[in-house]
Amino acid sequence: MIYIVMGVSGCGKSLIAEKLAAELALPFFDADDFHSPESVAKMSQGIALTDADREPWLQGLAKQSLLWQQEGGAVLACSALKQKYRDWLASSQPDEVQFVYLKGSFELIESRLSARKNHFMAASLLTSQFNTLEEPQDAIIADISESPEQIVAKILQEIRA
Repeated sequence: MIYIVMGVSGCGKSLIAEKLAAELALPFFDADDFHSPESVAKMSQGIALTDADREPWLQGLAKQSLLWQQEGGAVLACSALKQKYRDWLASSQPDEVQFVYLKGSFELIESRLSARKNHFMAASLLTSQFNTLEEPQDAIIADISESPEQIVAKILQEIRA
């Protein structure tokens, strides 16, 4: 199974995905590491990516997830804000992908982003991310106002149900 931990920047995707991967004894990957240098440069300048920028990145991740599945599964941190992005990510193996949506308020996430250092995602893009977000209907939903340990425990409870 490929678990994709999703949500807007600052919701805790990488932290929660890493902890979830450790609990499930699966490798962790961060989708940000697969962005092209051009996309990273855009985001660093506060320029939101277009769907044309995202499509090859997401389709590449879908192909990569086939390899991860062959190796026993993985946990991927990826924003996956729109339904079509999630469709692209799951296109190569829809029955082997489980989305985990980290849900939180704009105010909570904005406070987390403003405290971040050395990350290419500009806090000013948060409004754009919330405007783009299409909340998933078919995901495990986790409230990010709890501690990381509580969040992971609830996700694991849903996975094992």
